Amino acid sequence: MGNVLFLSGLSLTIGLKSTMQFFMKRQNFKGTISFGSGFFFVVVGWPIFGMILESYGFIVLFSGFWPTLAVFLQKIPIFGWVFQQPYVRSLFDCYRGRRVPV
Repeated sequence: MGNVLFLSGLSLTIGLKSTMQFFMKRQNFKGTISFGSGFFFVVVGWPIFGMILESYGFIVLFSGFWPTLAVFLQKIPIFGWVFQQPYVRSLFDCYRGRRVPV
């Protein structure tokens, strides 16, 4: 149920055409196949293996958004000071502008 809601929410947020283009990009094939096959294994009855594949696919698909998430977390009024500490900020800075190697 969560996968269906995730995909429908993404489609409603950025549009159906943009969603299809995102999942069909050549650089996102590995993540798309992992996410889709993980969904298949969850439906078939292998939930642990399916969730592991889905998690891997999610990380690969959305690894380009981690720098944006880091900036957003640093700007949260009360909670953001944790992410502005030097040791946490250096962790975010090492991934800024790069995709996570997979």
